[in-house]
Amino acid sequence: MELHRVLEKPLVTEKGTLMSEGGNWVLFQVNRGANKHQIKQAVEKIFKVSVLKVNTLMMKPKYRRFGRHMGKTQSWKKAMVLLKDGDTIDFFEGA
Repeated sequence: MELHRVLEKPLVTEKGTLMSEGGNWVLFQVNRGANKHQIKQAVEKIFKVSVLKVNTLMMKPKYRRFGRHMGKTQSWKKAMVLLKDGDTIDFFEGA
């Protein structure tokens, strides 16, 4: 898989913010077919940081109501990346 297709978007949530303050963790939504080695290579190459550890988990779909019809969202993959001390990734530069 090409490295620019591995990372889909950063996850900026309350839980992710607490993880980044407590340790040096960053959350990403990644391609469902990506493995830990590809995620590590993509983060290191795109953001020029050192990755120590990658944890992944599949998020289950949620059921949603659209008027009188029921549907569900797609499942997606979350990656939690531990960076080396001193390395940071700023998603909101200049904000």
